[in-house]
Formats: sequence, C-alpha cells, structure tokens
Amino acid sequence: MSDQDAHEKLSQLRHALDAVDQSLVELAAKRQAIVSEIGAIKAASGRQLRDFRREREVLDGVRSHAKRVHVDPDLAEDLVARLIEASLTRQEQEQVERAHRGEGKSALVIGGAGRLGGWLVNFLDAQGFAVTLADPLLRDVPQERQFSDWRSAGLEFDVVVLATPPGITSALLDELIELQPQGLIFDVGSIKSPMIDSLKRASDEGLKVCSIHPMFGPNTALLSGRHVLLMNTGCDQALAEAKALFADTMAETVVIPLEAHDRLMALVLGLSHAINIAFLLALVESGVGADELNQLSSTTFDRQLTIARDVANESPSVYYEIQKLNDHGQMARDALTRAMGLLSDAVMANEPGAFTELMARGRAYLQSRSDT
Repeated sequence: MSDQDAHEKLSQLRHALDAVDQSLVELAAKRQAIVSEIGAIKAASGRQLRDFRREREVLDGVRSHAKRVHVDPDLAEDLVARLIEASLTRQEQEQVERAHRGEGKSALVIGGAGRLGGWLVNFLDAQGFAVTLADPLLRDVPQERQFSDWRSAGLEFDVVVLATPPGITSALLDELIELQPQGLIFDVGSIKSPMIDSLKRASDEGLKVCSIHPMFGPNTALLSGRHVLLMNTGCDQALAEAKALFADTMAETVVIPLEAHDRLMALVLGLSHAINIAFLLALVESGVGADELNQLSSTTFDRQLTIARDVANESPSVYYEIQKLNDHGQMARDALTRAMGLLSDAVMANEPGAFTELMARGRAYLQSRSDT
C-alpha cells in the first residue's frame, strides 16, 4: 500500500471512528432521557432511586454480552458503571428539584464564595431557595444577592449557613446571639472543637441552631453512598430542619453527639491526611529523585501517590486547621507514631512472626469494621 493510499484509508477509518463516538454520545443522551422518566415514576410511587440488585443485574448482563461480541468485559462494565453513576446523579438532582423544599424560602450562605460554600449555594438553589451569598471575596464583583459583608444582607432568611473557618464561625455565632435571627442556622465545619461552646450558647439563647458536616468534597455530584453528619446542639427543631434538606437525596444522614465529632474526625480526616503528608515527606527525605521513581510502576505505590498528590494540592491552611484545632488531633498523631515504632521494632527484631502478628491485628480490625 502506497503512502497516499495509507493516508486515505486512515482518514476514512478516523471519520468512521468519529461517527461511532458521536453515536455513543447520542445513545448516552437517549439513555439519560429514559433515566429521567424512570426517576419521575419512582418519585411518584415513593420508590427508592437506587436499586443495587438491579445495577448488579445490568452489569452482569453487560459482561455476558461483551464476551459474546468479543469486547473486554472489564471495559464494558467500566463504561456502563460510569453511565449508571451519571444516571443516578441526574435522577437525584431532578428529585431534589421536584421536591421544591425551598420554594418561597430564602437562604444566606456566609462564605458562599468558597468551594464548599459554592456547593451549598448550588444545592440550596436547586431546592428552590432564593440564595444570597456573603463573602469578603465578593467585594469587587457586586451583584444582586451578593455581599462582601454578611451584615449588609440582613437576617430575614429561613436558613443561614456558616461555611466559614472554625475560628470565624465561633465569632459569627457569638454575634448572631446578639442579633437573634429567627431562621435555621448551621455550620458545616470539618472541625467542631473551636465552636462547641458558641454552638451550645447560641442554642441556650434561643437560636434555632445545629451543626452538620458533609463528608464529601465540593466536587461531589452524586450523594449516594455519602454521609452527612448532624449534631444536636440543644434544638431538636433545628436538627430536624437541617436533616430535611437532604431528605430528597441519596445521602445517608447520621446523627452523632457533638462532643464525639472531633474524636472521630481526628482519625477519619486528621490521621489520613497526616499519613499522606508523611508519605510525601518520606519521599522527599529519602534522597531518591521523583524522576527516578517516575520510571517505575507499582499498583500500591501509584494508588498511594495519587491520594497523596490530591492531599498536597489542597489548601495548607485548611489542613493545618484540621490538625491544629482538633482537640483530639494529637491522639491520632501519637497513634501513628506508635504504629511506626511497632513496625520498625517488628522488622528489626529479625522475627517474621512479629511482623505477621502486626498484619493480623490490622486484618482483625478491618474484619470487625466490616461486620458492623
């Protein structure tokens, strides 16, 4: 085949491939339209949006069909799993919009220009709330229902969200106690230690206040499988109203004692962050260049590096607060230090049984977690 013939043949095949890709996108759009109808029927009949048994049936069927047409079953399952996730996201978002829980109501998000604040703005807007943003970052972009100073927005809101750093949140609560707003007030801090006293005092002074912690990042679209922690600060009505905001999503709301939150977060957030930061620092201190490691590939190392890279790209000030302001943070770091000591001792003891015992303890812990 001449170069000219090869060029023409490649061009034809690429055009054919483009047509296939466009057909795939069109089929995905058709699938999404069907998904919307299914979601509406489920909502009208009071059925749960997510059906794990049905999902497994679909994926098993896709794998079987993939084998028949000589396509890698793993590839086929990955493709359809992504489509299922997109479908669930669409159904969840449409259900939230259909419920109109915020219709005729207003909300103020203090810290609304931040990443989590922005997520909450969109979440409340989707429910029909008339949302006002207040954030010092908005100083140079005045728009309707946007303020650099939350005090300029007034306090005639049905919901006031404090999407601000813990120290600032505590000061805001103290100021709100003096102003006595009538709407629901809640913070979304990942650390509660600096604001526990202010939250309780606000409740004692008659504010309809509680505390929540969305256990997911601001890029999250689908809330299925995600947790939202809720804490009662003394006002049952506030807790019920905050919980209702997530009633039309697939998120799992979990009520925990306010005082227990930071002890748990010291491990869930503080320890996991510390491990990943320490992992990167160990690489830096090892003297082995990143360019050398880039030539290698290991499943475990690559997974750990991906997580550590995500942590490294987050805000240092936020991660510092998670470590510093949590009254239980040192407990988690001490546990990590002890664990590294046990690991080193087991290796240096030249006794494989000691190392095996450490791994057995870890497996036993994971087994007890999976049994609950």
